[in-house]
Amino acid sequence: MQTPTPTPTLNRYRSYLRLLARHQLHRRLKTKLDESDIVQMTMLYAHENRDQFRGQSERELLAWLRRILTSTVIDQVRRFGHGKRDVELERSLQLELDRSTNRLTQWLAMERPSPSQLMIKDEQISELCVAIESLPEQQRSAIILQRLYGFSIDQIAEEMGKSESAVGGLLRRAMRGLRDQLGPPTS
Repeated sequence: MQTPTPTPTLNRYRSYLRLLARHQLHRRLKTKLDESDIVQMTMLYAHENRDQFRGQSERELLAWLRRILTSTVIDQVRRFGHGKRDVELERSLQLELDRSTNRLTQWLAMERPSPSQLMIKDEQISELCVAIESLPEQQRSAIILQRLYGFSIDQIAEEMGKSESAVGGLLRRAMRGLRDQLGPPTS
């Protein structure tokens, strides 16, 4: 029996979900599971249960996919952990994913966007995630820790085992790479 392939519409969000999953797994399951596995499980669940999605907008679809991603990560943490439900962990994961999404949105933020600007923002978030995914690993990690998780340069240096000046260089190269791929920011 062949596993169904997620619809092209859902595939658009693969990089976005991978970006959100990466940090969660890094801290909890880095040696046991890859973020691509989590994303695949999320996409498969969303595809198989697409009739349960009741939203109308891309923003609602992203929120639905984030909820599925959170549940998938929680299930995998439980599977590789003690098998017990940890409500505090679930809240923590949801809060971290919400913060990451908010930071990603703020990175592209405008003052009080209109509904059409919100649609453009969601599209830009997808493009940004694809661009981040294409960065070299070290640059990608540094930019994710700074922009999505709000780490300071010294925290990033500690997390990555690098000097602060090395992290600064990684961040500059990452931003240059993103500008090259996406063009200058527009307002």
